[in-house]
Amino acid sequence: METESEPYVRLASLRQLHQVVAQLNTARSLADTLQTVADGVVEGLGFEIAAVNLVRPDGDLVVAAVAGSAGAEAMMAGRVGSRASWDRRLSMGEKWGELRFIPYTEGWVLDDDDVPQWHPAGPAPRFSDEWHPMDRLFAPLYASDTELLGVLSVDKPRNGRRPGAWGREALQMYSFQAAIALTNARLRSNMQRALVRLEREQSALRASEESFRQAFEYAPSGMAVAEMGGDQHGRLIRTNDALCRLLGRPASAMRRYSFSDLVHPEDIGTLLRTSAEGGRAELRLARRDGSYVWVSLRNSVVADAADGPRFLLTHVEDIEERKRHELQLAHRASHDSLTGLPNSAELRARLNSRLCDSPGPTPGPGPALSGLAGGDPRVHAFSTDEFDELGLGGTGGMGTGMGGGLGTGVEGGNGAAPSGGYAGYDHHHVHMVPPEGDGPGEKGLAVLFCDLDGFKSINDRFGHNCGDAVLVEVARRLSEGVRDNDTVARMGGDEFVVLADGLGPADAQDLAVRLRNAIIPPIRVDGRAVRVGASFGIGWAGCGMTAEEVLQSADQRMYVEKRSRSKGQRRAG
Repeated sequence: METESEPYVRLASLRQLHQVVAQLNTARSLADTLQTVADGVVEGLGFEIAAVNLVRPDGDLVVAAVAGSAGAEAMMAGRVGSRASWDRRLSMGEKWGELRFIPYTEGWVLDDDDVPQWHPAGPAPRFSDEWHPMDRLFAPLYASDTELLGVLSVDKPRNGRRPGAWGREALQMYSFQAAIALTNARLRSNMQRALVRLEREQSALRASEESFRQAFEYAPSGMAVAEMGGDQHGRLIRTNDALCRLLGRPASAMRRYSFSDLVHPEDIGTLLRTSAEGGRAELRLARRDGSYVWVSLRNSVVADAADGPRFLLTHVEDIEERKRHELQLAHRASHDSLTGLPNSAELRARLNSRLCDSPGPTPGPGPALSGLAGGDPRVHAFSTDEFDELGLGGTGGMGTGMGGGLGTGVEGGNGAAPSGGYAGYDHHHVHMVPPEGDGPGEKGLAVLFCDLDGFKSINDRFGHNCGDAVLVEVARRLSEGVRDNDTVARMGGDEFVVLADGLGPADAQDLAVRLRNAIIPPIRVDGRAVRVGASFGIGWAGCGMTAEEVLQSADQRMYVEKRSRSKGQRRAG
């Protein structure tokens, strides 16, 4: 980092210095900033070890961050050195501008003081500017008012030499920027504590008006003040720059809205509960461009001792990245990684959500329930219209929303009546009954179990990559062949299951034929055309059955259908 005769080396070092300085401004907390300062020395300034000693309120210095050596971190992190010992070090060192250097020939007098250090013994230098393990180099970190914030100590230059003019200047520049970053981090930390205090100590709000104004205006996340009560309840009185930037709306426009005007329609209930009671909620707010952003919204009811509640203080934090990550994790857990279809666990969850433990009709309000199917423990299902009438349709519940687009919105229970009676039975549950015939009212939840014919030979002849491509194409053809509210799932291997609600036996048979005919056409993979057939078994979901029993029933019927046809007929559909 020091070669004065090679300017391109200094230019590269300057770029590194610029990068590590830029990183100082990305840390969110004081602890993150301290670690970023130490990491920046190792990543951009050519030293193998760095430690940040932070001045505590009592004046002593604690090792707040270490970078470059796990051993050094274990030995020093969290240890405290007295202010007197540090003042001694900074006063006796050679002055390299703002830096202080103590060569190994003089540093031995410091070996027994209380300052945590990492200085292993080593041989004598071979040349005049070789770095000795007992050499010490410190960069004091001062606030703008010359208050000592801490000391940055560095060790083991990678080139093995004491820093020259360029290296010293770079370290000094970096320490100056690090001091600014620490000052800002301390200010941010103080601001966050002030916000929490303002929320908890609402009675002191009027006495802290100026403090509140500064905390509100310069908060790094969104803040808003809204009216509470009266005709203008919820109207935004004041918003800060961070919230305006988040939603892409100017402050003048924000005053025309309330949060209920901006919230996603599906989240309006959550918002109303939070507005009325205070507390925290996660919901979506509309940006100016029509898109929505996930936020964590925290409301505090700021009360007047005499007049009661006056307004809501709302803190808005952008959680879009976290939500996207959570949704991705949930999708991976419930969907097949190859085809993107719901996996077997998700399929069973969707089936279980439609089934209860009782095979018989349930008493209580609601549409009349069909009786038992003669001798069959599975019973008749309500039609889609009846299901919607009970308020279970749409995206809020399973309803007819069992299509591939439904996520993992299946709650833990299935609303089943406890054994031995109907006390506590969920009257919103739609009793599932298999169709007894093919009349107009005989509809149910059909379960089509599909097993591919001839798939193993494709895997054996052309390899798994070709087999995977076939599975992906079959999944696409199955998905295109069903309705939007149907579910296509991959059980594993070359087995698929289709859930189709509101079908009669003839409808289910027609669907199986259409899907089989959709699978039969050749599939082109890597320049070759391959073909698979499909065998379908049709079962019916009914209360009193488990999801496993429903799937086994459809699976068994699929094998009966497969064995009824010759191998050639299976490939031909």
